[in-house]
Amino acid sequence: MQETRQHSLPRAADGTPHGGGWLPDGYQLGKHSHPDGQLVYAAAGAFATTTGYGTWIAPANRVTWTPPGFQHSHRIYGRTDARLLAIPAGECGGLAEHPCVFAVSPLLRESILALTGERARTGDAAGRLRAVVLDELGDIPEQSLHLPEPRDDRLRAVTELLHADPGRNVTLAELGRAAGASERTLSRLFRTDVGMSFHRWRTILRIHHALIRLTDGDSVTDTAITCGWSNPSTFIEAFTAVVGETPGRYQAELRVRGA
Repeated sequence: MQETRQHSLPRAADGTPHGGGWLPDGYQLGKHSHPDGQLVYAAAGAFATTTGYGTWIAPANRVTWTPPGFQHSHRIYGRTDARLLAIPAGECGGLAEHPCVFAVSPLLRESILALTGERARTGDAAGRLRAVVLDELGDIPEQSLHLPEPRDDRLRAVTELLHADPGRNVTLAELGRAAGASERTLSRLFRTDVGMSFHRWRTILRIHHALIRLTDGDSVTDTAITCGWSNPSTFIEAFTAVVGETPGRYQAELRVRGA
């Protein structure tokens, strides 16, 4: 496992990254796995978690969950207060068996901060707080920011083109000509391979990039145009539907948290 820019993270006894610290924009934690489960939360800033199930961009109202043994990687966007909480394998039975994202309640946020701060709880106190965390994670995982990656080679060729230029307003038929597949075939593959329509997949991709640009301090208007929306109002509507708050509120919260 490689960590960029000579930064290192505190770790639990089994080597699972655990604790908190400010990480710079562009910091990456390469593909790795660990025997314990792990929650990763950005108290300020944003990060991406990538697994075989796809990629999640997690703003400060989401926390990512990776079960024991799953290969995954992280990338930081903007200066980020990263909080990594190891969940002992024996306590993971009530959580999802696959990587996912959960919404962050105020109680969950404060519990994670208490367990990963400079004066982190230990022993019985830590166990009681982890029990609170696990109770708060009992709801259905939040999947709105999940960007699944395809297995089909034709669809992978299309998604690679979209990743390279998310703001490009190209039709599925045009993408099909570039990838050597018909529009009808690609439309079917999006639903059967990644479980959503082409429009929905591209919207989530664009929201991912919008979160990154907003974290970097770009204006709402510039972000909307760069990420492919024709006007800010349609961007605000799409962003709010996926993230759960307006882009303006998201940036305001970043400033409050010191990003």
